[in-house]
Amino acid sequence: MVLETLALLVIVVFVVGMILWWLLITTEGVYLGRRVVVWLYDVYARRYDKIKRYDSAMEAATLGRPILRALLDIPAPMVLDVATGTARLPLALFGQPAFNGYVIGLDYSRRMLAVAAEKIAPLGHRVQLIYQPAQALPFDDNTFDAVTCLEALEFMPDPDAVIAELIRVARPGALILITNRKGLEARLMPGKTQPREALVEKLRVDFGLNSVLANIWQVDYDQVWAFKPGEATPAPDHGLEAVLRCPHCGQRAMQRSDSTGLTCAECAARVPIAADGVIEYANFRLAAIDSPLQRRA
Repeated sequence: MVLETLALLVIVVFVVGMILWWLLITTEGVYLGRRVVVWLYDVYARRYDKIKRYDSAMEAATLGRPILRALLDIPAPMVLDVATGTARLPLALFGQPAFNGYVIGLDYSRRMLAVAAEKIAPLGHRVQLIYQPAQALPFDDNTFDAVTCLEALEFMPDPDAVIAELIRVARPGALILITNRKGLEARLMPGKTQPREALVEKLRVDFGLNSVLANIWQVDYDQVWAFKPGEATPAPDHGLEAVLRCPHCGQRAMQRSDSTGLTCAECAARVPIAADGVIEYANFRLAAIDSPLQRRA
């Protein structure tokens, strides 16, 4: 009887352990809600690059150079990288000497952004980091010459809403680059992932994107390249203040009042800038009352 009880206990502990492993490691907390996903990324922020072990040559060949080629005809292109993490995409782009544009990196893991801020510090004003969820991008329609979101959509509460936001802020003719989870781990995330062909069809039919092409990229991810319909023309304004919308009144009127914050010229709302240079949009949005961006979230 004792042995049977111990055997049953071992089985229960094993099953519970496997379920916790699936919930917290395999699926990175996605079935437990956005707070858990963000918490896990915060926990692993300092170890994230060691875990991923990015190869600089591969990053240049599969990210930096292809994106640069797509932007060659755009002078000083504006690029938005959603779920920028520890600045993987900005660093891949600025690793290309011919890239003369600007990058805004946005993420909802504050500790990942803290690591990113250290890494992009030598790039100065050409990279800006924003603490904000992807479902409510604080930019006007038709703002960026390229919009990217890598290894993140399957962890979003509403991936289609995020894709719609990526497209909304992209300029006509702009490049849109996302990734699609594949392989065994994708099959272990039912309802959060989809076959490559289904995603390509959705981007073409439901979202109306042009030249949608899926490329084999990594063991667990494909790249999906697409372009927003319309003629590619350079953005008329460059720089952070020129493209940011106020999280309170929704106007594109943010001005850098000093090194510690941005102030809206229309309603005097203030968004703090942390000591590491990260724009703390999410903190303001959570405190704002009846915010247009909050209603979109």
